[in-house]
Amino acid sequence: MELYLMCTGNGDGSKGSNSPDRVNFDWREFRANLFAQEKTSKFTPVMFSQAGKAESNAHNQTGTPQESKPLGLKWAHPIPIPETGCVLVATEKLDGVRTFERTVVLLLRSGTRHPQEGPFGVVINRPINKKVRHMKPTNTELATTFADFSLHFGGPLEASMFLLKTGEKTKLEEFEEVIPGLCFGARNSLDEAAALVKKGVLKPQDFRFFVGYAGWQLDQLREEIESDYWYVAACSSNLICGGSSGSSSETLWEEVLQLMGGQYSELSRKPKRDV
Repeated sequence: MELYLMCTGNGDGSKGSNSPDRVNFDWREFRANLFAQEKTSKFTPVMFSQAGKAESNAHNQTGTPQESKPLGLKWAHPIPIPETGCVLVATEKLDGVRTFERTVVLLLRSGTRHPQEGPFGVVINRPINKKVRHMKPTNTELATTFADFSLHFGGPLEASMFLLKTGEKTKLEEFEEVIPGLCFGARNSLDEAAALVKKGVLKPQDFRFFVGYAGWQLDQLREEIESDYWYVAACSSNLICGGSSGSSSETLWEEVLQLMGGQYSELSRKPKRDV
């Protein structure tokens, strides 16, 4: 059975988005800030003065706009179409579909119309109570360096690739970038990943392995989204990688929806539909 590997690297947020020596600028954080500001201004309460003029709470008595709340390490917001590095969040229409119900899929590539180049990704909130060695891998590094690492369900299709978080300042040319600081490679890159562990560039506890992956034809995924099987969202790398000690991949579905707010937050509190 083929495996997927994810490395969460420096997911503790020790180098925040405002770090002056940050190398990999994440434009998604800039967009998320704009989204948060727009959302705040849209729902700012309006007060009326004694003169009857509308006054927004977004301004102080001198008329100067108040500073917006910092974005924080964890954020998520809806986006209109899939993009590399976004997440697909299962809607209630997938309740009862065991493979995908209440899953969060990280899209590694948004894909093209070529039959062999459709969108694909891995489910990131389905841990399995098994370790790599239980799968009796034939790959030497899987059988040794990564033998005692836990497994996660990545999807119903079989292939080999892995994700690794390089941290804020490290650039690894051997692997394809998904979002700034997070890359993926194919099975033939597994030796390079193991070498980074042995050199101390990456730590063993930073890795998560996945069994399987999820893939679509481009039009197929678009149709599923238009039919309300998936919500499409951008979210922080800290949330994707589970960098906070208080987070759990098993509660990621609820957490992403709550951060998205509004109707999405309401769905996170609904019980599963009986199918």
